[in-house]
Amino acid sequence: MTERRSLVEGVKESSKLTEKEEEFIYGEKKPSGPSFAAASVPRTAATPIVAAAPVLPQMTGRIPVTTRCRPEVASAIKRVSLQRQLAGVEPYTVQDIMEQALEQWLDLNGHA
Repeated sequence: MTERRSLVEGVKESSKLTEKEEEFIYGEKKPSGPSFAAASVPRTAATPIVAAAPVLPQMTGRIPVTTRCRPEVASAIKRVSLQRQLAGVEPYTVQDIMEQALEQWLDLNGHA
């Protein structure tokens, strides 16, 4: 049977990371030798730097938004969602119904 040791001793021993483990944890790859890739790129004439327009984030998917509502509203939305799903009417997911309602509200109030 192996000898028992304290938690502190175990942490001290396991805190010694190998080079590969550090690369994995910190996401940094250490240079393995001299790199000549930069020397092989031909130099071109310098182009003037033009101020670029501010880049807006490109959101392709959906982001989570958390909110609370009254139990009656939550029950009504869930009931409507299930009824629409059984009837085969879209949108029928709670997410899609809420998204459509919020888009209409934003349009009506001049925020979209």
